[in-house]
Amino acid sequence: MKRSRFTEEQIIGVLREQEAGVKTADLCRKHGVSQATFFKWKAKYGGMDVSDARKLKALEDENRKLKKLLAETMLDVAMLKDLNSKKW
Repeated sequence: MKRSRFTEEQIIGVLREQEAGVKTADLCRKHGVSQATFFKWKAKYGGMDVSDARKLKALEDENRKLKKLLAETMLDVAMLKDLNSKKW
């Protein structure tokens, strides 16, 4: 997955500028992002503080690792079932 040019802190800063009254189109032009990207950020990070965003990032990373472990375990179980089903 492509990494973002902006950190969570920067994204929240951009959202705060919009809350302060700057027009969305001007804000997007200033920071070089599309309006669609801005509204995706707003949906994901709207109303968050920087600490909340860091916690969200940590939870997403942990969730990704757990999903990978589960997939590997399921592959191991399927392989062992296949081995046990064969006649020797």
